[in-house]
Amino acid sequence: MAERLTVGVAARLSRYLQVLTQAKKMGKDRISSQEIADYTNINATQIRRDLSGFGKFGKRGVGYNIDSLLGEIRGILRTQGQHNIALVGAGRLGQAIASSPIFAEHGINIAAVFDSDPGKVGTQVGGVTITEYDGLAAAVRDKNIIVGVLAVPATAAQSVADDLVEAGVRIIFNYSEGLLGVPAEVTVHTSNPAVELLHALYFHLT
Repeated sequence: MAERLTVGVAARLSRYLQVLTQAKKMGKDRISSQEIADYTNINATQIRRDLSGFGKFGKRGVGYNIDSLLGEIRGILRTQGQHNIALVGAGRLGQAIASSPIFAEHGINIAAVFDSDPGKVGTQVGGVTITEYDGLAAAVRDKNIIVGVLAVPATAAQSVADDLVEAGVRIIFNYSEGLLGVPAEVTVHTSNPAVELLHALYFHLT
């Protein structure tokens, strides 16, 4: 498919990939668009529309072959370069993120890791060589990176976010404690395990 994926379609395909990967681990061979809808809260019609754009993968009343669809979606995302991400910060949190197998399972490629510590530059984490922070803008351009992951101290988070945005990144996953101010066209996902746990408990207990 020559046409570029929109960020919205790429994001939905990523969620389908997540469900398919889990379904395969549970021993399922086939899955329906309604089942994918139940797990993603994306309308089944939208799911069929997204998938039909890439060929006839499913059969009415039979559903989709999970192995086949996994391969197709991974191929689409990989060739479209929608899943090249840059990780900024190679401390303990950054190393845990870079070393996690979950990214590869969902077709996400950590294309570059940056750190300002000269002692870390040149070493490897998760199979990727840590490079100097000064090379951020060039790497975003050369490796078609649209997603940045922040694993830096809160005091550095805003300046790193500014640099990512200026380089062309449009989606930021913020694992720092900092609040980020970004332009309207940039999406920020802030992940804080303690806050997410409290959020889950609140809804469970009320």
